[in-house]
Amino acid sequence: MTDPYVLNLEEVDETRVAVVGGKGAHLGGLSRIEGIRVPDGFCVTTDAFRRAMAEVPSLDDRLDELSRLDPDDREAIRMLSAHMRRIIEEVAVPGDVTAAITRALGRFGGQGAYAVRSSATAEDLPTASFAGQQDTYLNVLGPTAVLQHISRCWASMFTERAVVYRQRNGIDHRTVDMAVVVQRMVFPDASGILFTADPVTGSRKVATVDAGFGLGEALVSGLVNPDVFTVRDGEVVARTIAAKERAVHALPAGGTREVAVDVRQRERPALTDEQAVRLVGLGRRIEAHFGCPQDIEWCLVDDGFRIVQSRPITTLFPLPALANGDSENHVYVSVGHQQMMTDAMKPLGFSMWQLTAMVPMHEAGGRLFVDVTRRLASPASRDGLLDVLGKGDPLVRDALETVLGHGGFVPSLPDPVPGGPPSTGSPAPIETDPAVVTELIERSRASIAALERDIRAKEGPALFEFLLEAFEEHKRVLGDPLSMQAIMAGMDATWWLNDKLWEWLGEKNAADTLTLSAPDNITSEMGLALLDVADVIRPLPEVLAFLRDVEHLEDATFLDELAKTAGGGEARDAIEAYLDRYGMRCVGEIDITRPRWRERPTTLVPVILDNVRSFGPGAAGRRFEQGRQKARQKEQDVLSRLRALPDGDRKADETHRMIDRVRTFIGYREYPKYGIVSRYFVYKQALLAEAERLVRDNVLPEKEDAFYLTFQELHEAVRSNRADEQLIQRRKEAFRSYRALTPPRVLTSDGEALTGAYRRDDVPAGALTGLPVSAGTVEGRARVILDMAEADLEAGDILVTVFTDPSWSPLFVGIAGLVTEVGGLMTHGAVIAREYGLPAVVGVDRATRLIRDGQRIRVHGTDGYVELLP
Repeated sequence: MTDPYVLNLEEVDETRVAVVGGKGAHLGGLSRIEGIRVPDGFCVTTDAFRRAMAEVPSLDDRLDELSRLDPDDREAIRMLSAHMRRIIEEVAVPGDVTAAITRALGRFGGQGAYAVRSSATAEDLPTASFAGQQDTYLNVLGPTAVLQHISRCWASMFTERAVVYRQRNGIDHRTVDMAVVVQRMVFPDASGILFTADPVTGSRKVATVDAGFGLGEALVSGLVNPDVFTVRDGEVVARTIAAKERAVHALPAGGTREVAVDVRQRERPALTDEQAVRLVGLGRRIEAHFGCPQDIEWCLVDDGFRIVQSRPITTLFPLPALANGDSENHVYVSVGHQQMMTDAMKPLGFSMWQLTAMVPMHEAGGRLFVDVTRRLASPASRDGLLDVLGKGDPLVRDALETVLGHGGFVPSLPDPVPGGPPSTGSPAPIETDPAVVTELIERSRASIAALERDIRAKEGPALFEFLLEAFEEHKRVLGDPLSMQAIMAGMDATWWLNDKLWEWLGEKNAADTLTLSAPDNITSEMGLALLDVADVIRPLPEVLAFLRDVEHLEDATFLDELAKTAGGGEARDAIEAYLDRYGMRCVGEIDITRPRWRERPTTLVPVILDNVRSFGPGAAGRRFEQGRQKARQKEQDVLSRLRALPDGDRKADETHRMIDRVRTFIGYREYPKYGIVSRYFVYKQALLAEAERLVRDNVLPEKEDAFYLTFQELHEAVRSNRADEQLIQRRKEAFRSYRALTPPRVLTSDGEALTGAYRRDDVPAGALTGLPVSAGTVEGRARVILDMAEADLEAGDILVTVFTDPSWSPLFVGIAGLVTEVGGLMTHGAVIAREYGLPAVVGVDRATRLIRDGQRIRVHGTDGYVELLP
């Protein structure tokens, strides 16, 4: 009969995390891999932990108190967690648990030396490493000391760092149990850490070995600099041998201590090249067994390696899945950096985008990527791709050029690849006629109206069949040749104006002013329309009082409760009209699972109140007219100066035609996205109705669980009336881990993650470099805002954020400038910044971390940098 409190390592594997914790499960799995030697030992199970915790007085009360603490209240956490550790350590290990542990120790020689390691059930998992969150004790001698240190491991569940880690990652303290691993102690000549992927570049083809003398704690604690071996394709390609002055050795009476390394040995390598290569070979076996790159702790004993720990490297960005047998190199470009939504998407969200996209897209880390390998392989398509992407975001181009600089990674294909990007050498062949835009908008509206009409009668599996057909119509509208010509006409005219007016007049980014208040821009109209809503609400004191209590408002009843206040009916009608036109929008709107404004209308309340406070009646009309006048004046100024140049009449006539062209088409640049999101809201409402039926039928616990299934999986759940709850739970855990990752602009199949760099020497020292997308210079208070719903802006503030999609445009009417970490010349934030005349710099790496909230900054929107002021 299996002992409930003790299991030998060979009895467990990675499926037993709930019983022996992540570390124990991994060690058990390691012990089963051919050629991998793991020190003998056993696991004290989570049953033993729960049995012991039942003896701890008032533990439930302390857990309740702990869960209520703010993770930023470090002092309160420090005091309470110290108290909890103290009471756990003081409680005697229950007799039956003690007996089981003593019997296990007897099998290995009870008076030997042991390593006692904590093993939490939320530790060393693919989605959360918890590295260093609990404790390890080395060279523990005898049963009494082992029992004492097991109690300490249990208590380490409540170290301050472990408590904060769980709270910051949304992990309930009650859902985590602690097992303990007890292993025979090994006394190594050398030890260290092996990463089976490069932890800096992300490359899965490169392994790094950190090595030092004695026990590995000297490296882990930072006591010494390690020797570092870089291994690729079975050979050491780089090595750094450190002067290792200190080492950690075991003491005869138990425990460890630091010792000085003999002067003659300090610069001797801890490993030979042959040993480093052999160790990486063992690491590759371990990696293959666990299915992902590993962070491995190893010891060298008598020229043989012992593995004492292995955990996933959770900081690496995941790779797109390759087809079986595909061993070719691939280069992927981030979709999120083009769409201004670099957050992780839930499975229903990214699968819907894949089904409605114009090109194949590959998922990794909850983000989507496009494989551009074949376009890069041919000189003709390569130049076009780099030109288009570089104009939009120079960092993407730089990252791709870095990959191309890795000789031979991208294959060479001499023949042009069909279907390359459109040429940008001249404007698209389309007449400058506003009727073209009017026709395109009407086509889109008619298509959406037909979708809304036809979907009403669809439910169950028939709905999904209908949606697959609707997706084809979606792509047809999106790929309408006339629509593509109109978009390119506006973009090409912008580039033409900027290039030629710089060449002829020495004026940077002249198109920024020439496009102010361009017609038919649905996104800029959305921001101005909320000013009109503020005009309705401003003279209604009871409505204002109601809205200022927004924290207590429920989205489901918000509009009905609003109507009960004096003047509330008028206010509700204004908000309803706004939601009818724009309610399908939200932050991160390319992910269908994100809550729309129509679903969460209180999101708009802070912005409405800001507009009431910062603007007077009629502000929307005045702002639009002011922009139009500025653009008109700029046009007259430019044409006048051109006519004074040699061959000036020709230059002025060409420029005039291009100004007409850009003002005709640049506003339409925003409409296709509006059409996509409008269709998405229709899809979402229909799919949520199916999810609600699955909840009624007890297939799903709650309707939002459907978001963790792909479209195809949800279709199958509706067809079969069954859903895989374990799959949904795994997806939730994965999504939580993906949210913590920063996606690269470019990713290779080797795992190299590249963000690109600006190759500029014209930026002042200390300034932050970015891409200039809207001309002008402004100085003001930086407001670092990561969530639009928490925006608290005053006139003259400069918005600093990670990215802005169209849903952020209502904030633009009240700010003086814009800085984002993600963006390009033609992305939505840049277009709207130009529409509103806001100096803007985008693509500023780590802007939200390098700029403090409230700090004064100066944004150079013409030259593309941000100064941090004292």
